[in-house]
Amino acid sequence: MSTQDGVTVDGTVAAQTTVDRTQRAAAPVAQGAGSSGPRDRAARKRREGHVTWGRALRRDWQLYSLLVLPLVFFLVFRYVPMLGNVIAFRRFRPGGSIFGEEWVGLHYVRMFINDPTFWNVFQNTLVLGVLSLVIIFPLPIVLALMLNELRSQRFKRIIQTISYLPHFMSIVIVAGLVFQLTAMRGTVNQVITAIGGDAIGFMQLPEWFRTIYISSEIWQTVGWGTILYLAALSTIDPQLYEAARIDGANRWRQTWHVTLPGIRPTMVVLLILNIGTFMAVGFEKILLLYNPLLYPTADVIATYLYRVGIGSSQFSYATAIGLFEALIGLTLVLSANAISRRVVGASLW
Repeated sequence: MSTQDGVTVDGTVAAQTTVDRTQRAAAPVAQGAGSSGPRDRAARKRREGHVTWGRALRRDWQLYSLLVLPLVFFLVFRYVPMLGNVIAFRRFRPGGSIFGEEWVGLHYVRMFINDPTFWNVFQNTLVLGVLSLVIIFPLPIVLALMLNELRSQRFKRIIQTISYLPHFMSIVIVAGLVFQLTAMRGTVNQVITAIGGDAIGFMQLPEWFRTIYISSEIWQTVGWGTILYLAALSTIDPQLYEAARIDGANRWRQTWHVTLPGIRPTMVVLLILNIGTFMAVGFEKILLLYNPLLYPTADVIATYLYRVGIGSSQFSYATAIGLFEALIGLTLVLSANAISRRVVGASLW
């Protein structure tokens, strides 16, 4: 076998042949990559099984048609009314333009900032919002964990049904029940007088309103709030519990290290949503329950807007307050989502 400069001739020929084959194989690929246009990319995507938006719409148009009514609803009742926020900076007169008659700038903003009644209402809203978030939000989690520990499926279904029922009651019915229970001769006062106490006028004393409101919210919403948590609990891998038991973990340890981390994403999402509605405390129930005697603790931003905007026809002033409330809600949602993403690692977006 002859050599040339220390390299075998056969080895040189073999190496050159391999290089030629590699160049010939790579040439069409490079040529196609260099001349690929929109049409070539679309054809390649079709060959790879990629479904474009147009093809998906033509193929599943029946399913997409179901989105028409929800989109129309949100467009008409959510997005178009946003245009009316302009009257927060324009003077609105009944019978005139729906976008106001003249530009007044921050006149109505300065009005509610200098209004002591508004700040009392704002404080009541914060107090009820904090109480709802601190007391009501954790209770569905606790109830879901308790139901998850039940071994009797029949008893579990009975408890779930009983706890769900108040959610389906009209707020008017709930308010009527509250009035019947807290009346001077109602059930609560009958129990108080039976043990030797004096009857209490619950619905005439401002200091009792927050207790009554939070209690009625717990009774009406906690059972329904467990649905999402029970669904999240059903997705936890049972092998995690088996591994925890093998490691010697008791039920409390399994709950802390397996169950709670398993439902943490659901908890975070619902917490962010609740924070978003922090300022929008239950308008309907408060409107049905409160009276002028309870205004010092029961009047919130939503009911104040109703009285000022609808009752007194101060639409521009009420719009300015509503816009301020919406900005606070947006800030709370964005802040809670950012904090959750950095601290917990789960967020809405």
